[in-house]
Amino acid sequence: MKTFTLDEAQSLLPVLEALLRRARENKEAAERVQSALEDVSRRIYLSGGMKVDVAAVARQRAEMDSSLQRVKESLAEIDAIGVQVKDLDTGLLDFPFRLEDQVVLLCWRMGEPAIEHWHTMESGFQGRQPVDERFRRKNGNRPN
Repeated sequence: MKTFTLDEAQSLLPVLEALLRRARENKEAAERVQSALEDVSRRIYLSGGMKVDVAAVARQRAEMDSSLQRVKESLAEIDAIGVQVKDLDTGLLDFPFRLEDQVVLLCWRMGEPAIEHWHTMESGFQGRQPVDERFRRKNGNRPN
């Protein structure tokens, strides 16, 4: 598992934020199309059948599939960097960090100005604690 220093993690935030935004926008686009397709299905069911523009429905499905593919690509890019996406909707990311003899997670949520929290692997977001001097000291000399 790749680990990061606080400075390394911090420097990745602009790129990661752009990837998260792209993933979230495409997820929302796919959800809008899905909702529209469900609405058509509901209207067909309630009316006992109706004429459907099959080509338009096919275009909508292709648009939804394309949006979902872009979501997957964005998440795969984040994963390839070594960062964990914990919640796409809130933009919650974790960065593995070696603290003494254990790996903990630097924790950042979209909208926060900097990485200012961490938690153990077991405690998760509910166990977030403020980053302290131990994390800043590690920046220059970490083994991977």
